[in-house]
Amino acid sequence: MEREQRPEPLVHIEGLTRSYGYRKILRGINLDLGAGEILTIFGPNGAGKSTLIRVLSTLLKPGEGIVRIAGHDLRREEEDLRREIGVVAHRSFVYGGLTARENLHFYASLYGCSGAQERVEKLLTMVGLEERKDDPVRTFSRGMEQRLAIARAILHDPKVLLLDEPYTGLDQHAVRILNAALLDVRRQGKGIILTTHDLGRGLEISDRVAILVSGRIVYQERAANIGLQELESVYYEYVGEKIGWGT
Repeated sequence: MEREQRPEPLVHIEGLTRSYGYRKILRGINLDLGAGEILTIFGPNGAGKSTLIRVLSTLLKPGEGIVRIAGHDLRREEEDLRREIGVVAHRSFVYGGLTARENLHFYASLYGCSGAQERVEKLLTMVGLEERKDDPVRTFSRGMEQRLAIARAILHDPKVLLLDEPYTGLDQHAVRILNAALLDVRRQGKGIILTTHDLGRGLEISDRVAILVSGRIVYQERAANIGLQELESVYYEYVGEKIGWGT
């Protein structure tokens, strides 16, 4: 009887390391991400979360290990891999003097997107900015700017979206709207990896969760199998500090 072949994960990370000088920041990371899946990586400041996102987004070179994204090897096919990722980091990389629509048209021209007019309007609606699309971004709240950053990051239709601490500075209303946009992205069959220290908000949107401590993945579980109270207990066990909703 033939074994059923599992599809290759969108993201495969095996034995990934990264050092700054003699200081090892990532210590043998092993993670997989499937299509239509959201993986949230929790961890305290200094755990290596931002370093991991920067390696996956090709901004930092990996040390040892294997990284494959959408079938492309990070070391040998960097340019091809970049076409398959969108990144939302601490800076939104949108321009305050331009409107939301103008920002997306500018990036569409850089990406060489076909059908840019229709694509831009569709994304502005998806992230809930259709009524503010002709307003300068400098008039936007932090949450609105984050949603525009997501539209900017998926404008070229990448397979994987990477987000580093997307909830920073957002109130509960902004979080709900941001999560709705991320769920729309997931429904399109894309994979999402996000990092946060906020257990409640991360668990709410995730299919799987992981805890990163001192450069190591110390815990992984399906989100459906763990509640917030149990996750807080596990996190406290590994990290030694209590972090709950809204912190």
